[in-house]
Amino acid sequence: MAYAWRWLRSLLFVGQMYLMMLVFGLLYTVPALFSRDWAFRAIHAYCRWVRWTAGWMVGLRSEVRGEVPDDEVLVASKHQSFFDIIIIVSALPRPKFIMKKELLRAPILGWYAKRIGCVPVDRGKRGHAIKEMVKAVHATRQEPGQLIIYPQGTRVAPGVERPYKIGTGVLYSQLKEDCVPAATNVGVFWPRTGIYRKPGLAVVEFLPRIGSGQPVDAFMEELEHVIETASDALMAEAGFKAP
Repeated sequence: MAYAWRWLRSLLFVGQMYLMMLVFGLLYTVPALFSRDWAFRAIHAYCRWVRWTAGWMVGLRSEVRGEVPDDEVLVASKHQSFFDIIIIVSALPRPKFIMKKELLRAPILGWYAKRIGCVPVDRGKRGHAIKEMVKAVHATRQEPGQLIIYPQGTRVAPGVERPYKIGTGVLYSQLKEDCVPAATNVGVFWPRTGIYRKPGLAVVEFLPRIGSGQPVDAFMEELEHVIETASDALMAEAGFKAP
């Protein structure tokens, strides 16, 4: 009975979450057409809404730890579910993503992604995709903000190993900016797929920045070590036991 009740609450939460994406998107459309700042206001307002409703509807509280960057940096984050996107975007003042090209076709989401300067990539083309990604990032550098990339390329469930892709290292080398790693335990409570949401404390933690100028191989090794170590610690804190 308890599980069924939590599942029903999760279903209601997910339903209203997508409904409110439409509501917030339409509410801010006109001012966002004229000002990129209003597009960021819309996105921040929506992310705060999702975090707030997750807290009282399904008991999933959320917290941001570490020093939140507000300058021009590359943010390389662990990605476990949609909720870590919500948390990280709510914290960063001007977030923009490296995102898969297919998302541009999503109603509301795709338009706002383009409006804030997100960079779409075709993940199926590998080497060509990296070149196109770097080119697109340079083309959008007149739109300042924190560029977010997921080094593993996709959502990765807790306890699952997946290699870090070289695209993050290429961007780090090309942009000549500091990189701020970010860890999370969100997947313990909010799975990659499915409806059920567990109560608890979801955390995104911004880790000490890695200064620009390192060799790519050394950077990638350090990046993977700090993100995976911190994410494992956060998941252990949440009660997750790796298989």
